[in-house]
Amino acid sequence: MNPAPLDTLERLLHRRRSCRGFLPQPVEHEVAMNMFALAQRSASWCNTQPWQVIVTRGEATERFRAAYAAELLSGSAQPDFDFPAEYNGVYQQRRRECGQQLYESIGIAPGDRMASRQQMLRNFSLFGAPHVAIITTERGLGTYGAVDCGGYVANLLLAAEALGLGAIAQAALASHAAFVRRHFAIDESRLVVCGVSFGHADHDAPANRFFTSRAATESAVSWHDV
Repeated sequence: MNPAPLDTLERLLHRRRSCRGFLPQPVEHEVAMNMFALAQRSASWCNTQPWQVIVTRGEATERFRAAYAAELLSGSAQPDFDFPAEYNGVYQQRRRECGQQLYESIGIAPGDRMASRQQMLRNFSLFGAPHVAIITTERGLGTYGAVDCGGYVANLLLAAEALGLGAIAQAALASHAAFVRRHFAIDESRLVVCGVSFGHADHDAPANRFFTSRAATESAVSWHDV
């Protein structure tokens, strides 16, 4: 076995994190296109490749940022895919740990609801990223079209890491799906899965100084021999 591809994949997986602070300069077009070309190799059911991606740059990013801020004041959340009804047990523990790590990194004290809400709202300003990719799937392909898009997003994040970029997948950007469809003139046959903000990471941003943990493999994988 050639260890080089495995070593590269392992390094990318361990290095990748959700970027919550970006530098303002845009990503070179050729670099961005390379990122999307790599993600295009993602597996999908019957090779349907259900993802369609809208990418902003320049003034289009600023218009989307401003329009989403206005939407938050006047519109109500209504995603195309149900958000989690509740977090229980280990899922709640992991969610809390992630939140605590984030708040500690940026100096938000426990129980400071105003500061935590302000941090949450940064999702909708794309954490200052110069680009956002809106991922949609074909309505008729149902849940598995969205599952395929999840694989695409995972590979897009790894491609960004491989190219030295920062990126973050954001379900929050799909919380007002009808607004996103109107803003980008997306056909009603498409469902909004999520957004991915990307750009050059600001390595001095406090929110970029932590990595989330992962559960032991044995807690997720069980082997059955008979």
